[in-house]
Amino acid sequence: MTFVIFEPMHLHLLPKFPLISLLAATAFAGEPQAYDVRSFGALGDGKNLDSQAIQKAIDTAARAGGGTVTFPAGVYLSFSIRLQSHIRLHLDQGAVLLAATPDKALGAYDAPEPNEWDQYQDFGHTHWQNSLIWGIGLEDISITGPGRIDGQGLTRRGPAAPRRKEVAGDIPLSLRDAKDAAKAVDPEGKGGQVDEYASMVGEGNKAISLKLCRNVTLKEFSILKGGHFALLATGVDNLTIDGLKVDTNRDGFDIDCCRQVRISNCSVNTPNDDAIVLKSSFALGFVRATENVTLVNCQVSGYDLGTFLDGTYGKTQEFAPDKERVAGRIKFGTESNGGFKNIAITNCIFDRSRGIALETVDGGMLEDVSISNVIMRDITTAPIFLRVGARLRGPVGTVPGSIRRISIDNLTVYNADPEYASIISGIPDHDIEDVSLSNIRIITKGGGTAEQAALVLPENENAYPEPSMFGVTPAYGFFIRHAKGVRMNHVKLDWLADDKRPAFVIEMVDDISFSGIHARRMEGGKTFVLKGVKDFSLVDAKGLEDWKPTEEVSQSF
Repeated sequence: MTFVIFEPMHLHLLPKFPLISLLAATAFAGEPQAYDVRSFGALGDGKNLDSQAIQKAIDTAARAGGGTVTFPAGVYLSFSIRLQSHIRLHLDQGAVLLAATPDKALGAYDAPEPNEWDQYQDFGHTHWQNSLIWGIGLEDISITGPGRIDGQGLTRRGPAAPRRKEVAGDIPLSLRDAKDAAKAVDPEGKGGQVDEYASMVGEGNKAISLKLCRNVTLKEFSILKGGHFALLATGVDNLTIDGLKVDTNRDGFDIDCCRQVRISNCSVNTPNDDAIVLKSSFALGFVRATENVTLVNCQVSGYDLGTFLDGTYGKTQEFAPDKERVAGRIKFGTESNGGFKNIAITNCIFDRSRGIALETVDGGMLEDVSISNVIMRDITTAPIFLRVGARLRGPVGTVPGSIRRISIDNLTVYNADPEYASIISGIPDHDIEDVSLSNIRIITKGGGTAEQAALVLPENENAYPEPSMFGVTPAYGFFIRHAKGVRMNHVKLDWLADDKRPAFVIEMVDDISFSGIHARRMEGGKTFVLKGVKDFSLVDAKGLEDWKPTEEVSQSF
């Protein structure tokens, strides 16, 4: 930059522009230009549609090479907004992007595009354009706050369930009844032909939807009622999500077939479905792992819808649409064709939600995962759920996948649902391998009976993966089956009310060791029930003698 020095006698030679304008032009020279949507005709009154004005601002910025499209304080009613590369949407304080309701606003969202692979995943995962904000094949895009996206006019349903009736694992066992399935996909009670693809034309069912994009940043805004997915990111590389507050009626973040993902400082409240979900579907027409993911400093919960953002944290809702208790939680799966690898989760809180679930049921490998420093309270199903299954919803030739090299350290759980112990379960000939659990404290509600302790759990190899798929577990702490190389160190198990079930039920497991175990039991009760267990060892367990590795044992003690 070149500076010209004017002596006082020459000040009259300066152009007669306001000094502040001269300084502003100098300070911001070369920076991307901002495009105020009101300058393109948006009213922001929450009554008139602003879709065309918003799109015009985006398109104008894109033709200029990129820039920031700003939303000043106001309520902007809109149908589908099509992002473009090198564009940042910025919602100022007090700005609300409001999803229009088709029948009220006399308009429609972009139609769901055709996808020849739609039989391999749920409808919501298969289409991207039927969203409030969507982009395909873009780069260098961002949405920033501190404003809000309100999905009032979005639907949370899909056109039908199950996707393929001949496959048992398409829906949870608790929704096998046809009427219940219809309610699950039409929870708003609109009725109509919910089993037809045409029923979704004109509807929007996602707040933000991105496919095959790169260099994406989502930061500091909030989302209320985001539809089926508040965020669906499929095949996105270099994705940063930071500081979002989400209070939504189905899933929060669905991170599908994505690489180089950083999720931090987010709060996601989802009483009716999962909060933060990693998936690896076949929606792109090929397998692609979700990999190199860090998830830090986040909270997931299942408070009543809307009560997280308004700060009341309501706890009246008991069940989710799948007839299980409220959801929330962090999960890998259910769509799992491409698998998952190199994932770290740390410093997270679960409150009034389901526990953490790691599932591969469609052929993918789930490996190299580290989970640490997690606090859970009022957990509505199993605190830990690891499942290899054989739903195999994928192209012909798909075979069961694998779970291996999983580390969970420093986990504290209080007031967990008593029906479901933590579960580690493969299927015959497909063991879960190399699992390390350390510094674990779990306190359940208790109340288990002797009859429950005698239960024999079904395999349910091709069922939809949920802890409830097996029914009430015969253990109050851990049920482990079809696993190899399990290490449990410094684990403390307790209950709030007497529980007559053993702490551990272990079946068909090879190479499992325990060190520093402290598990409460009823007087005369058992801590371990072993069936067909090879190479079992136990040291430093309170009230129990040490066991050296054995060839095979079926015994209770």
